[in-house]
Amino acid sequence: MSALALAMTDSTTMLKRRLLHLRRYPSLTIMLIGQPLVLLLLFVYVFGGTLGAGIDGAGAGRSEYLAYITPAILVMAVASVALGTAIAIATDMTEGIVARFRTMDIARVSVLAGHVLGALAQTVIALGVTAGVALLLGFDPGGGALDLLGAFGLLVALGFALTWLTVAMGLASDSVETASNIPMVLVLLPFLGSGFVPTDTMPTGLRWFAEHQPFTPIIESVRALLAGDPGGGDLGVALIWCAVLATVGYLWSKRLYDREPTA
Repeated sequence: MSALALAMTDSTTMLKRRLLHLRRYPSLTIMLIGQPLVLLLLFVYVFGGTLGAGIDGAGAGRSEYLAYITPAILVMAVASVALGTAIAIATDMTEGIVARFRTMDIARVSVLAGHVLGALAQTVIALGVTAGVALLLGFDPGGGALDLLGAFGLLVALGFALTWLTVAMGLASDSVETASNIPMVLVLLPFLGSGFVPTDTMPTGLRWFAEHQPFTPIIESVRALLAGDPGGGDLGVALIWCAVLATVGYLWSKRLYDREPTA
């Protein structure tokens, strides 16, 4: 069996292990998906009337604000799942199972790849649940099938990138508690971008940061695709950010994993 085939087989085994954990311990998945849903309900029903009027002008309200923040909530759902991956990695590290895997004749990359692939499965579920709740609340995307597929693809690409980044954060953490805290910045960054209010309403310094941080072009691209306006966002910039985050996360993860003793 070739090295590539062995790596794929071992990664599939690790993916099955990760999915089995998710099925046996669903509470973390429910919590991670529940957080963005709570924010969606809070901002639509508590702040939506006022913020909607401020964004779209006189006469606008909750429905308009729902359309505005749904892309940000979808991005936050992706980031929440990635946060759970850091916790899972740190748990494996502190419980010693990773040290045991290192003594086995398996592809080294498979241990991390199993977590990443499992997180992508979680991401798809989280996106489906979040989008479903948004639709029940009255969200009406104007995009066609290709636009919606493009938005979904971009969100999955973001999930892949953030997952590799949080894998590295989990490996770098000395405890599960640390691993649960470090990635929180990924969940908070949409608040400091165009996720909940337009960046042109912010003070100059904060506006500059909001317009140049990675989540803003991603949110704007998802927003444009859902609205049926593929050219209305910064899709190229968004994809570049996803590629950069994925590359940094993978290289950082590999370095941290490889520096550990093999016995």
